[in-house]
Amino acid sequence: MLPLYSNQKTNSYLKEIAKQCGIPKNITFHVARHTFATTVLLSNGVPIETVSKLLGHTKLTTTQIYARVLEHKISEDIDNLLKRFEKKKGKATKTKSSKQV
Repeated sequence: MLPLYSNQKTNSYLKEIAKQCGIPKNITFHVARHTFATTVLLSNGVPIETVSKLLGHTKLTTTQIYARVLEHKISEDIDNLLKRFEKKKGKATKTKSSKQV
């Protein structure tokens, strides 16, 4: 199991990382959790239920408030859905044509 660090120690590490990366913002533990939830997990297809568990939330509604869904993720999800529909449509067409032979 990973060691747990205090928020103060974590904030110190985050400030050093931000400095090394040239990020002028104040990076706090809260900001890091939010960023991890949105840009790392949700944007890469991890279900919000899993994100909720990883963040230690007992209610999914807490995660929904905490981790906003990014616009490009919505567009990507709809594109994937349309591709799945097209794939199913193609399979149905092939099945019908093979039965007619």
